[in-house]
Amino acid sequence: MDVSVFDLFSVGIGPSSSHTVGPMRAAYAFIDLIKTNGHLAKTDQIHIELFGSLAMTGEGHATDKAIILGLNGYLPETIDPGKMNAYLSQIRSSKEIYLGGEHKLSFVEERDLIFHKGKRLPFHSNAMKITALDSSSRYLFSEIYYSLGGGFITSHSDQKQEEKQECNSLFPYPFETSRELLRLCRTNGMTITDVMMANETKYRSEKDVKQELLHIWHIMQSCVKRGCETEGVLPGGLNVKRRAPAMYQKLSKMGKNIAADPSLIFDWTSLFAIAVNEENAAGSRIVTSPTNGASGVIPAVLHYYQNFIPDYDEEGVIEFLLVAGAICVLYKKRATLSAAEAGCQGEVGVACSMAAAGLCSVLGGTVHQIENAAEIGMEHHLGLTCDPVAGLVQIPCIERNTMGAIHAITSAKLALMGDGNHSVTLDEVIESMYQTGKDMHPKYKETSEGGLAKFVQKKSLINADTIPYVSNLSPKC
Repeated sequence: MDVSVFDLFSVGIGPSSSHTVGPMRAAYAFIDLIKTNGHLAKTDQIHIELFGSLAMTGEGHATDKAIILGLNGYLPETIDPGKMNAYLSQIRSSKEIYLGGEHKLSFVEERDLIFHKGKRLPFHSNAMKITALDSSSRYLFSEIYYSLGGGFITSHSDQKQEEKQECNSLFPYPFETSRELLRLCRTNGMTITDVMMANETKYRSEKDVKQELLHIWHIMQSCVKRGCETEGVLPGGLNVKRRAPAMYQKLSKMGKNIAADPSLIFDWTSLFAIAVNEENAAGSRIVTSPTNGASGVIPAVLHYYQNFIPDYDEEGVIEFLLVAGAICVLYKKRATLSAAEAGCQGEVGVACSMAAAGLCSVLGGTVHQIENAAEIGMEHHLGLTCDPVAGLVQIPCIERNTMGAIHAITSAKLALMGDGNHSVTLDEVIESMYQTGKDMHPKYKETSEGGLAKFVQKKSLINADTIPYVSNLSPKC
């Protein structure tokens, strides 16, 4: 299956690509399906069942809200985030929905939207079953959807069909491994940017590719700007105060004089990442890159490129996104972008790998140095768990993006210091990440049953002035 860079960088809403964007698209797709099959007018009841990670952390990730809005004909790329709560309030107070925006029926959320916590379907942890019934509660149609991460969805029917037939690529330069990508570059005298642009222009002009990539960049910039300006407390009950505005005010006074304090680079990069992920946690407009939980890494590194690299220009942004997209294709095809499958190594780890490669490329790296940068970025995220406190994409998710962004810069610089020769290949680290994800205990894969999610209770923010000093702590034996 061909994967476009625009599949990997898609405009959506927070807080989660797998738990918000994917379920909204699945609900929308189901209504479109029953409309095509002639069942829409007959439908009198609609039931949704959630399984696996969608059931365990769906409420904290706004899965329920996304599904209701998707059933009503809204899509994450076009819905106005500022009006979502009003839409939901109307639906919930009236206990009525309009399937596809046109067919009205009763919808009692407690009855019709079920979280099967502790139950998992075989194919993927992010699973949901939607069933349409008639006025006599007789079965009309049902479908199972899987949210694969990054906003990608597939249905059970499509999955069975794909198992029967092999999809041939229509791209002129298809690749599934970094070895194949490097061979394409070597054989054809191309850069990774050349390969990706040649593939993208199979479906649209080069001018359109560049314009759309810059549109994505401008949305990222707008997201950072909003995050730096918007104060308040993030929704969900943890009472997490937005930090980006205060950070921005402090850093603006200090400026960007890295000659006086080189560590300012990392302070600014952290700010950029936090600004995006606070916007994501608030359900605002963001770019899935490649997921929502990791959506701050690539914008932060691009802002580092814009603010601290003298040779910055928009052609470099286009190159960065194309190269980052090429790396993401490898993870999408050979592993996963889903924290429910692989933990946060499959989200922040992948975003770090992508950003490292993109930055290495715009800083003049060779194809082998770029591959090395991507490998370093993931190698040191191996085993990273996904343990969101209270099922919210806030703790540790927001800060984790700052670490991924800074790590990406370090990875790119390390690769540029070398000559491209290295012991571990990107293919090997991708395979290792995927196997590590399979071996990881389910409680560390976006279920909020282990790690920080278990040991940090739902509470107000800690006030440093009220923390007691304890001097006689003893280690546990």
